Amino acid sequence: MKKYFYPALAVLILATSAFTFITATTWQIADGYSIGFSSNEASGIFKGFKGSIVFDDQNPAASKFDVLIDVTTINTGNGLQNKHAKSDEWFDATKYPQIHFSSQKFVKAGAGYQVTGNLEMHGAVKPITIPFTFQKTAKGGVFTGSFMVNRNDFKIGKPGGEVDDQIKVDISVPVTK
Repeated sequence: MKKYFYPALAVLILATSAFTFITATTWQIADGYSIGFSSNEASGIFKGFKGSIVFDDQNPAASKFDVLIDVTTINTGNGLQNKHAKSDEWFDATKYPQIHFSSQKFVKAGAGYQVTGNLEMHGAVKPITIPFTFQKTAKGGVFTGSFMVNRNDFKIGKPGGEVDDQIKVDISVPVTK
C-alpha cells in the first residue's frame, strides 16, 4: 500500500499545481473620475460614483464590475436644468436615485476590452456592451470608455423632442490597488 501512496501523492500534487489560479486585482476607485454625458441639447457629468471593480488585464474573464452612479449628483452647469433633469419628467431621482451597472462578461477586443452587462436606469434593465481601455500607471491605472445609450430604452424624457434619443457617455475612472 505504501509503495503506491507516495507516487500517487506526487502525481496529485503535480496535477493540482498545473491548475494554479490567478486572482484578479480588486481596485479602489480614486478621486478624479469623470462620468460625462452629451447630446445635441444636453450635457453634463455625474459627481457621485462608487462600486466594486475587480479586473485582471491578463485574464479578463476573471473580472467583475458592479458600480453605481448617484443620479442626484447630476451637474449640467445650469441649476435650473439640473433640477429639471432630476424631476419625474427625466431621471425621477427621488424614485430612481441610482444608475447601476453589473458586468456579466469581459473579452479582449483589439487594443482594449469589452464588458457586457446589465445597465439599470429609471426602473428599466437592459443589456449593454461597453468598449474600454485600461492604462496602468505608477500607482494603479485608468479605465476609459465611450458608448451610446438610447434614453428611450429607459423611458427617460419624452421620445423625440429637442434632446437626441442617443446620448453619448464618456467614462474615465482612475483606480488604485
